[in-house]
Amino acid sequence: MSFLAGAVTRVKPSATMVLTQRARDLKNSGRDIISLSVGEPDFDTPDHIKEAAIAAIKRGETKYPPVLGIVPLREAIAAKFKRENGLDYKASQTIVGTGGKQILFNTFLATCDKGDEVIIPAPYWVSYPDMVTIAGGTPVIVPTKLEKNFKLQPEDLQRAITPRTKWLLLNSPSNPTGAAYTRDELKAVTDVLMRPENRHVWVLTDDIYEHLTYGDFKFFTPCQVEPGLMDRTLTLNGMSKSYAMTGWRIGYAAGPDVLIKALDLLHGQQTSGACTIAQWASVQALNGPQDHLPMFRKAFEERRDLVVSMLNQAKYIKCPLPEGAFYVYPDCSEAIGKKTQKGKVISTDEDFITELLDQEGVAVVHGSAFGQGPNFRISYAASTKLLEDACSRIQKFTASLV
Repeated sequence: MSFLAGAVTRVKPSATMVLTQRARDLKNSGRDIISLSVGEPDFDTPDHIKEAAIAAIKRGETKYPPVLGIVPLREAIAAKFKRENGLDYKASQTIVGTGGKQILFNTFLATCDKGDEVIIPAPYWVSYPDMVTIAGGTPVIVPTKLEKNFKLQPEDLQRAITPRTKWLLLNSPSNPTGAAYTRDELKAVTDVLMRPENRHVWVLTDDIYEHLTYGDFKFFTPCQVEPGLMDRTLTLNGMSKSYAMTGWRIGYAAGPDVLIKALDLLHGQQTSGACTIAQWASVQALNGPQDHLPMFRKAFEERRDLVVSMLNQAKYIKCPLPEGAFYVYPDCSEAIGKKTQKGKVISTDEDFITELLDQEGVAVVHGSAFGQGPNFRISYAASTKLLEDACSRIQKFTASLV
């Protein structure tokens, strides 16, 4: 009999964390490594947010917080949803978590029994299926297509829904593709969910990259497009990406009372409330100046355009132009079957990224880790100089394949 629970043995290590650590180890050994494997803004947290944290410490805001979050932050979250998304949530319908990941995890834990299904479009963030599995549910993976910009099509959603479907999980803009749904594209999806036979399906929308969209693209969240979904939608967001607060570990969500109460119960037995100091900093982030956002967007958009252009000049690579986030998801299918200078055959996208790291010192993540390949993910949350160097190395690597 195994000492470990079955759920643990079914879970895979996070591919992004594995690749990031491998790149770190190689760099520590003296190799010249450029790591584009982790999804973390390279900007610093804005000063007014840091100052709010310092002020909170000086006020003595260092005690246990309420499980659901401090009242000023929950009020700021409700105000944010009203101001930016037109959604009428009460503060009592919000919850603060130790990162968005905790809220996602506990949502599945609170709602999924054995055999319950969660529809996840692929490519997907690496943690989604494992969270569902740990909770006892069944991930139902629905592939998307490059020619459809990696977006879930309504007919594919309808085919995936069964009487056991509990959730549809949407992530727009997407990690790993950067693809984001227009209002019309989102409406086509929500129309499926509004059909009488599908009213048992809830929506979990991960909007963590909401503020990182480019050009004329306008962000929408499902309940904006279809208010009829308000009573069966959890709208998730957080401080990490838009405010460069990854290490502060604050995520938040809003949804129906019954779900928030269940999450309150689980949080209370798991971690209790998130860090008080980080919560007070988040109040300032949501309520205070948003001047950094245009700067973030401009920098990321310029980097996106640079990376897409240089990758499309690389042999055997096709790279679509994403609408948001800070990732590209190039297709490397034409490299499959080619050989490296050392005679190694590239049989999979994992082979591709392994040989790229070994030969040119560029760390990226293979697409199969996100449920769909042969592709690879690059995070362009890095300096222009590093991105130019990395893309030049990728061009050199693909040119060497025969």
